[in-house]
Amino acid sequence: MKVASFDIVFQEIPGEVTLALNLSNCPCHCPGCHSQHLAQDIGEVVTEELLDSLTGRYKGLITCVAFMGGDADPEEVAKWAQYVRPLKTAWYSGRMHMPQDEKAFDYVKLGPYIEELGGLKSEKTNQRLYKREDDSWKDITASFWRKTF
Repeated sequence: MKVASFDIVFQEIPGEVTLALNLSNCPCHCPGCHSQHLAQDIGEVVTEELLDSLTGRYKGLITCVAFMGGDADPEEVAKWAQYVRPLKTAWYSGRMHMPQDEKAFDYVKLGPYIEELGGLKSEKTNQRLYKREDDSWKDITASFWRKTF
Protein backbone atom coordinates (compact mmCIF):
# COMPACT_ATOMS: atom_id res chain seq x y z
CA MET A 1 0.00 0.00 0.00
CA LYS A 2 1.36 3.41 -0.98
CA VAL A 3 0.48 7.02 -0.15
CA ALA A 4 0.49 9.03 -3.37
CA SER A 5 -0.31 12.32 -1.64
CA PHE A 6 -1.89 13.73 1.50
CA ASP A 7 -3.66 16.85 2.68
CA ILE A 8 -5.46 18.30 5.67
CA VAL A 9 -9.16 18.42 4.80
CA PHE A 10 -12.31 19.68 6.46
CA GLN A 11 -15.17 18.35 4.31
CA GLU A 12 -14.62 14.60 3.89
CA ILE A 13 -15.52 13.73 7.49
CA PRO A 14 -18.11 16.11 9.01
CA GLY A 15 -16.92 17.72 12.22
CA GLU A 16 -13.36 16.40 11.93
CA VAL A 17 -10.05 17.94 10.91
CA THR A 18 -8.75 15.10 8.80
CA LEU A 19 -5.39 13.99 7.49
CA ALA A 20 -6.46 12.46 4.17
CA LEU A 21 -4.04 9.89 2.78
CA ASN A 22 -4.61 9.30 -0.93
CA LEU A 23 -3.72 5.66 -1.56
CA SER A 24 -2.60 4.49 -4.97
CA ASN A 25 -3.11 1.25 -6.92
CA CYS A 26 -6.90 1.58 -6.91
CA PRO A 27 -8.52 -1.42 -8.61
CA CYS A 28 -11.94 0.23 -9.08
CA HIS A 29 -11.31 2.33 -12.24
CA CYS A 30 -14.60 4.22 -11.87
CA PRO A 31 -15.52 6.10 -15.08
CA GLY A 32 -15.31 9.85 -14.43
CA CYS A 33 -13.11 9.43 -11.34
CA HIS A 34 -11.54 12.75 -10.34
CA SER A 35 -8.40 10.96 -9.12
CA GLN A 36 -7.60 8.62 -12.01
CA HIS A 37 -3.88 8.90 -11.29
CA LEU A 38 -4.50 6.86 -8.12
CA ALA A 39 -5.05 3.77 -10.27
CA GLN A 40 -1.27 3.77 -10.81
CA ASP A 41 1.15 2.12 -8.40
CA ILE A 42 2.77 5.37 -7.21
CA GLY A 43 3.88 6.99 -3.99
CA GLU A 44 5.62 6.08 -0.75
CA VAL A 45 5.05 2.73 0.93
CA VAL A 46 3.03 3.03 4.13
CA THR A 47 5.23 2.33 7.14
CA GLU A 48 5.14 3.08 10.84
CA GLU A 49 7.77 5.76 10.21
CA LEU A 50 5.68 7.47 7.54
CA LEU A 51 2.52 7.46 9.64
CA ASP A 52 4.39 8.60 12.74
CA SER A 53 5.93 11.45 10.74
CA LEU A 54 2.63 12.63 9.28
CA THR A 55 0.55 12.31 12.44
CA GLY A 56 3.37 13.84 14.48
CA ARG A 57 3.66 16.81 12.13
CA TYR A 58 -0.02 17.63 12.68
CA LYS A 59 -0.33 16.50 16.30
CA GLY A 60 -2.94 18.54 18.15
CA LEU A 61 -4.36 19.83 14.85
CA ILE A 62 -5.95 16.73 13.33
CA THR A 63 -8.70 14.63 14.86
CA CYS A 64 -9.00 11.95 12.18
CA VAL A 65 -6.95 10.04 9.62
CA ALA A 66 -8.80 9.04 6.43
CA PHE A 67 -7.51 6.35 4.14
CA MET A 68 -8.76 7.44 0.72
CA GLY A 69 -8.75 4.23 -1.29
CA GLY A 70 -6.83 1.08 -0.53
CA ASP A 71 -9.46 -1.19 -2.04
CA ALA A 72 -6.73 -3.51 -3.33
CA ASP A 73 -5.90 -4.53 0.28
CA PRO A 74 -8.66 -3.81 2.85
CA GLU A 75 -6.90 -5.83 5.55
CA GLU A 76 -3.83 -3.61 5.31
CA VAL A 77 -5.98 -0.46 5.44
CA ALA A 78 -7.56 -1.78 8.66
CA LYS A 79 -4.13 -2.61 10.10
CA TRP A 80 -2.86 0.94 9.55
CA ALA A 81 -6.12 2.41 10.82
CA GLN A 82 -5.59 0.56 14.09
CA TYR A 83 -2.01 1.82 14.17
CA VAL A 84 -2.96 5.53 14.14
CA ARG A 85 -5.30 5.20 17.13
CA PRO A 86 -6.28 7.04 19.33
CA LEU A 87 -7.04 9.37 16.39
CA LYS A 88 -10.38 8.68 14.73
CA THR A 89 -10.15 6.72 11.52
CA ALA A 90 -12.03 6.72 8.24
CA TRP A 91 -11.94 4.68 5.05
CA TYR A 92 -13.21 5.97 1.72
CA SER A 93 -13.85 2.81 -0.27
CA GLY A 94 -15.37 2.07 -3.65
CA ARG A 95 -16.67 -1.21 -2.25
CA MET A 96 -20.35 -1.86 -1.58
CA HIS A 97 -19.98 -3.64 1.77
CA MET A 98 -18.45 -2.90 5.16
CA PRO A 99 -14.88 -4.12 5.58
CA GLN A 100 -14.34 -7.38 7.43
CA ASP A 101 -12.49 -5.52 10.21
CA GLU A 102 -15.07 -2.73 10.46
CA LYS A 103 -14.17 -1.95 14.08
CA ALA A 104 -10.90 -0.47 12.81
CA PHE A 105 -12.88 2.54 11.59
CA ASP A 106 -15.05 5.30 13.02
CA TYR A 107 -16.29 6.28 9.55
CA VAL A 108 -16.66 4.33 6.31
CA LYS A 109 -17.65 5.70 2.90
CA LEU A 110 -18.98 2.97 0.61
CA GLY A 111 -19.88 2.89 -3.05
CA PRO A 112 -18.14 3.35 -6.38
CA TYR A 113 -18.22 6.75 -8.03
CA ILE A 114 -20.95 6.84 -10.68
CA GLU A 115 -20.59 10.07 -12.63
CA GLU A 116 -24.28 10.64 -13.38
CA LEU A 117 -25.16 10.19 -9.69
CA GLY A 118 -22.34 12.34 -8.35
CA GLY A 119 -20.37 12.14 -5.13
CA LEU A 120 -21.46 12.55 -1.54
CA LYS A 121 -22.56 16.17 -2.08
CA SER A 122 -25.22 15.04 -4.57
CA GLU A 123 -28.60 13.99 -3.21
CA LYS A 124 -28.73 11.46 -6.08
CA THR A 125 -25.49 9.73 -5.07
CA ASN A 126 -25.22 5.99 -4.63
CA GLN A 127 -22.36 6.54 -2.16
CA ARG A 128 -22.94 6.52 1.59
CA LEU A 129 -20.91 7.74 4.54
CA TYR A 130 -21.46 5.86 7.78
CA LYS A 131 -20.43 6.79 11.32
CA ARG A 132 -19.90 4.09 13.91
CA GLU A 133 -21.99 4.63 17.02
CA ASP A 134 -21.33 1.94 19.61
CA ASP A 135 -21.87 -1.32 17.74
CA SER A 136 -23.94 -0.01 14.84
CA TRP A 137 -23.51 2.25 11.84
CA LYS A 138 -25.44 5.46 11.23
CA ASP A 139 -25.82 6.79 7.67
CA ILE A 140 -24.68 10.44 7.82
CA THR A 141 -24.60 11.06 4.06
CA ALA A 142 -27.34 13.70 4.30
CA SER A 143 -24.98 15.92 6.30
CA PHE A 144 -23.31 16.73 2.96
CA TRP A 145 -26.60 18.03 1.51
CA ARG A 146 -27.26 20.84 3.95
CA LYS A 147 -27.48 24.24 2.35
CA THR A 148 -25.32 26.99 3.79
CA PHE A 149 -26.02 30.69 3.56
